[in-house]
Amino acid sequence: MKKKILSGLEFVTLFFGIPLVIYFDRDFIHPIMIILPVLVFIFFILRYTTDFQWKELFRWKIPKNILIRNGLIVLLCLVLMLGYVSLFEHENLFNLPKANPWIYLAMCFFYPIFSAFGQEIIYRTFLFRRYNKWVRKEWQFVLVSGIAFSFLHIVYYDPVSMILTFIGGVYFARVYLQTRSVLFTSVLHGLMGIIIFGVGLGQYFWLDIPV
Repeated sequence: MKKKILSGLEFVTLFFGIPLVIYFDRDFIHPIMIILPVLVFIFFILRYTTDFQWKELFRWKIPKNILIRNGLIVLLCLVLMLGYVSLFEHENLFNLPKANPWIYLAMCFFYPIFSAFGQEIIYRTFLFRRYNKWVRKEWQFVLVSGIAFSFLHIVYYDPVSMILTFIGGVYFARVYLQTRSVLFTSVLHGLMGIIIFGVGLGQYFWLDIPV
């Protein structure tokens, strides 16, 4: 019972406490800067409390049908988000690529590697391995992962980012359970980010977006 309580406190602190600290003190630290120290802590915990192996981070072996299915999902998301911005936020259509194409191109390279990959390690691999004793069923993991991932985005002060990341978090968690590949989910996460910033929704995920 004591271990469960401590595990619960750890979970609440990491996935809800840290975002709330940033939320209530906007000048405390930029959200992106918190990923590295949290990852260091998480790798330490994984290494000494589970049978985690580094090679898990680069596991691929994705069946062709799953590749095709998720490729179509990404394409559908592109069409839906492009359609939404065109209809309801036309003034923001392609705002970042038009205003700062080089920044957007740099983001296309750095975001999947330094942000999406780190987030997938935290919200999929770590959450699944660390808390699987009390998040036993697949639907529980998917729901908890989606909620925690969404709550992280409270630091952007807009419900749109939280709604989109809840949907994305549930989707990425389902893909992770199907494939056990954090690399594959990171690729999908990275592509979604590139689409979001490309079509004109980046302002919901970047506090001082240069547009």
